[in-house]
Amino acid sequence: MGPSGGTEHGGTEHLDVRREGATLVLTLNRPEAKNALSLPLLVGLHDGWVEADEDDGIRSVVVTGAGGDFCAGMDLKALAGRGMAGEQYRDRLKADPDLHWKAMLRHHRPRKPVIAAVEGHCVAGGTEILQGTDIRVAGESATFGLFEVKRGLFPIGGSTVRLQRQIPRTHALEMLLTGRPYSAAEAASIGLIGQVVPDGTALDKALEVAEQINACGPLAVEAVKASVYETAEMTETDGLKSELERGWPVFATEDAKEGAKAFAEKRPPVYRRA
Repeated sequence: MGPSGGTEHGGTEHLDVRREGATLVLTLNRPEAKNALSLPLLVGLHDGWVEADEDDGIRSVVVTGAGGDFCAGMDLKALAGRGMAGEQYRDRLKADPDLHWKAMLRHHRPRKPVIAAVEGHCVAGGTEILQGTDIRVAGESATFGLFEVKRGLFPIGGSTVRLQRQIPRTHALEMLLTGRPYSAAEAASIGLIGQVVPDGTALDKALEVAEQINACGPLAVEAVKASVYETAEMTETDGLKSELERGWPVFATEDAKEGAKAFAEKRPPVYRRA
């Protein structure tokens, strides 16, 4: 059993996977390195996203970090497999050169809602992964930032594209061009994260949000998420047309009938993805 009573399964030596009801919990577990991204960690993340997409029993995903940190970014030595990553992981990367980008949610958007539970450091590659999540909760002492320019590097995990779409451009450019750290309170004030909670409770709050999502109709939830992202770059006219194409089929499902029936009968609905 997991530390919160969930069932453990899968994962790698740097990425723990467990189920909490209908929620898949992915825990970056390399605390001695502030959960810096190693190849085993990236492979575990990638496989977790795939599992969430393929298993209809999973209705939401929570991603978090062990040891009081979320992720301190890329570990170049570990990524190269020097004394840490086994041959099987290098083979995985060779077979799919985009695996690490999918793991960081740069090239992949899971169809289930993804909630980030952040404590401690969430910087560089950690902040880049964050931008691929849907809902974000952080402990009050959490730290965010894109430090790449300070090291003469480029935040190539998608930040120059996505950040300006998620927060006002002036804040995006300040974060990208200064490489300075941001407190949880400041990150919330510019819209990078949604909620700030007492330290040590981010995971509990994320699981609480996940439970609220899990109680909703899964076909409706997935269609709503897809519509939000599909229409983000459309004109309002095109977006409203696309919304109808996504939304009307939901009304014809058995789950929609069950939702209305359960409301009338004053009982919790039992959704069957039908």
